[in-house]
Amino acid sequence: MLELYNAMQSTCSQKVRLTLAEKGLDFVEHRMKLFKNEQLAPEYLKLNPNGVVPTLVHDGVPIIDSSVIMEYLDEEYPQTPLRPADHKARANMRAWMRFFEEVPTVAVRFPSYNAAFARHFKDMSDEEFKALAASKPVRDKFLGEMNKEKGFSIERLHQSEDSIRKTAARMETVLKDAPYLVDGKLTLADLCVLPLLIRMEDLGYAYLWENAPGVQAWMERVKARPSYAIAFYEGALLSQQYPGIREEHQRMLHFAAA
Repeated sequence: MLELYNAMQSTCSQKVRLTLAEKGLDFVEHRMKLFKNEQLAPEYLKLNPNGVVPTLVHDGVPIIDSSVIMEYLDEEYPQTPLRPADHKARANMRAWMRFFEEVPTVAVRFPSYNAAFARHFKDMSDEEFKALAASKPVRDKFLGEMNKEKGFSIERLHQSEDSIRKTAARMETVLKDAPYLVDGKLTLADLCVLPLLIRMEDLGYAYLWENAPGVQAWMERVKARPSYAIAFYEGALLSQQYPGIREEHQRMLHFAAA
């Protein structure tokens, strides 16, 4: 039996849901409320000591880290493979995934918190907020850097924009001539990065890849697959949870830049 502990809006959860959908796998979904700190509950920390989502539980055994889960699913259920058979091509896929984990995955956190998540901390006292940040097993320094009233600095947001531009430019070198990132076929690399660009698009940052027509066509291609509608159900986009968030966030950016 497959059980997935995840959050609707979590980009890391979304890439695992995409993988499950592409492979046509049934699973029991446990939707967690991150701003009620359900991921820090002792019973969940027994499954995932990092205190983050997602966690896959397969026949009672927890598998953690979203990219690890994706590869595990492809190994365990080899039907509809999402990794190349050729080892060199598979290494290329993994190199893309490592890049996505180190660059755009980090980048999307800053605008996401400023646009949507920071509002959950505004009513906390400074002591309560510091205690919450310190309680995060792997995100303590990240959250501790945030100003609970103003969010992250405009400099941090500009760094995020630069990282997404860098990501799109690198992807464009392949996607200008190919439908997908590795060997012209959909792989885990595509599923790894799609939720990150969807998040940035949802927050009004699609202009960051306006000069990358291959990336634009690739996004439409992957969003047209049946797996997208399955993984991105109602509530998966921040704009669905926080109506008006895109306009509000873009106004804030223009005000800060003025």
